[in-house]
Amino acid sequence: MKPVFLPRSKEELWDLLSRYPDAMVYAGGTDLLVRLRKGILDPKVLVCLERIDSLKSVEDQGDRFFVGACATHARLLAEPVIGRLYPVLFQALSQLGSPHIRNMGTIGGNIVTASPAGDTLPPLYVLSARVLISGREESREVPIKDFIIGPGRTGLRSGEIIEGVRIEKMQPYNLAVFEKIGQRKALSISIVSLAALLKISESGIVEKARFAWGSVGPTIVVSPEAESFLVGKRLEEGYLKEAATFARRAASPIDDVRASASYRRLVAGNLLFRLEGHLKENHLKAEQPDLPWKDQA
Repeated sequence: MKPVFLPRSKEELWDLLSRYPDAMVYAGGTDLLVRLRKGILDPKVLVCLERIDSLKSVEDQGDRFFVGACATHARLLAEPVIGRLYPVLFQALSQLGSPHIRNMGTIGGNIVTASPAGDTLPPLYVLSARVLISGREESREVPIKDFIIGPGRTGLRSGEIIEGVRIEKMQPYNLAVFEKIGQRKALSISIVSLAALLKISESGIVEKARFAWGSVGPTIVVSPEAESFLVGKRLEEGYLKEAATFARRAASPIDDVRASASYRRLVAGNLLFRLEGHLKENHLKAEQPDLPWKDQA
């Protein structure tokens, strides 16, 4: 049996990491358990963060919202503010794994695993989330796009942990979409996913757009070309077809047991075509303000 330590404060944590510099730190452990069973990892010491209350907090910090690294996916789904302010993240959380995974898995774990298929990562990219990193001596804040540097690779240094993420409150968008294509819907690892935020004028013109794709590159893929192309245009088939071309150029997927690279590239572009339908659905909900799910449109 490997020794497992459960510190109750960050000071206890720093002491443990000083004593055991090679210890593996974890929270929910959903990914860790799989790797331990497969023999991919063999840490001598484990340090679990689940008893440090400050890492589980969800806080209003004025112009930004803070989500602690150990906040579980289920906890975030139960927070009304997530559905109201960040519906693109809410949609991703609701499609993430089984209820068991949502109850155990944490947003910090999804980030530090740095899998290009991580469901919360595309939404955090389009929301311009910033990762708060803590060590014994200092804390620093890094844009998530700079924190994740490759598959399974982050900018986390020895002796540091993810404390949480900060997301700006005022998001200038009125259409938020997360789509995930998988073999068994929510229970599967995504073959391709898309997070999209758009600001659409009353006359139907795109004023601002943010896109991020999962599972089509070594990290989350963005396409500033697709975003800028759609600005000033309507979400119509002809324009979306051209934007899809930019998206496919940005993608650099691989072949694996779940899908071929060519299929992933095709689907990455095709997901943009669905935005027109989502816009129509959004307008329908806006016309029926008493519907209970309107705030999550």
